[in-house]
Amino acid sequence: MLVIHWHWLHPLVARPGQGTAFLALAVLVALAVDRVWGEPPARWHPVVWMGQALGACGRWVAPTASTGRDLKGFWLAALFWCALAAIVLIVSALLLAAVLYVWGAPTEVCEVIIDMPGLGLEGACAVVGVLRFLLAALLLGLLLKPLFAFRLLLREVRAVEDALARSLGEGRARLAWLVSRDVTQLSADEVRQSAIESLAENLNDSVVAPLFWFAVAGLPGAALYRLANTADAMWGYRGMREGRYWEWAGKWAAHADDVLSWLPARITALLLALAGRGVRPRALAREARQTPSPNSGWPMAAMALVLDVRLTKPGVYQLHAQGRAPGAPDVARAETVASKVVMAIAGIAGAAIVIVVIEGVWNV
Repeated sequence: MLVIHWHWLHPLVARPGQGTAFLALAVLVALAVDRVWGEPPARWHPVVWMGQALGACGRWVAPTASTGRDLKGFWLAALFWCALAAIVLIVSALLLAAVLYVWGAPTEVCEVIIDMPGLGLEGACAVVGVLRFLLAALLLGLLLKPLFAFRLLLREVRAVEDALARSLGEGRARLAWLVSRDVTQLSADEVRQSAIESLAENLNDSVVAPLFWFAVAGLPGAALYRLANTADAMWGYRGMREGRYWEWAGKWAAHADDVLSWLPARITALLLALAGRGVRPRALAREARQTPSPNSGWPMAAMALVLDVRLTKPGVYQLHAQGRAPGAPDVARAETVASKVVMAIAGIAGAAIVIVVIEGVWNV
């Protein structure tokens, strides 16, 4: 009789040693796929689906004009957010259960394996167990990949610098793909500052935070975070945006993202500081508090200090005010530092696998 009671649990809970290696290998697969192929087609992209669902719901929750204290809009938006979160969690949990079933499939299949001279039934079962493990990790890595995006982030930041090299107008237009602020009056320095800020902030939102929640809660954790972050990007605004008033309707999405991003943002800042070296913790904390966001200031401040440049949003904040204005080489340096952070994550995943193997925590 097939027993699969543990399949619904997090791999780390089910099999602590093997679960660590399983998640780490899935992360390495996802990072490799991102590096080589980038994003899947939009029609198959789960984050695109989330955005489409949020866009449809947004037409119901946000009024077309200011209505003052709109508690109805707030709670309606919260209800839609929770309903979408439930759908995302259920679907991702089912997908994770399917992957874990592949890993923990019944060993009776060993009895029909192709004859392997010298192995015997026990040896054949061990080989099948390893193959199941590798196949399941591959599948989980493929499912994880669309929930983070580093290659795309680097490409968009480079595109801003390439466009700026042609003309200020083209640089502004390309930057508008990355940021929600008004870019029409930005100088060339401010365009570069915004691109570097976006790289630092999205290093957390699009890479570190999804992988953090994947480690904590498996595929459902990463999927829920991407929904929360996408909802904040689409709903979490003050006042009017794209013909809708989000002051109250966007509060739930904004605060949910703040909560889920709190620890990952600080981890991202720490990784950036370690990658760049020479960043003092007190200076980092001081600069991070300059922004109105409780989280985005941390990776942006770390990047500003590492590059020794100032990053400014006119009328809102100025990070590392004594730093110099960034030039084209600083954009390239920012990409290098961000890449070091991703390499460090890959290194941590690889080290976890090595440690598990060395300790012999293997019971396939």
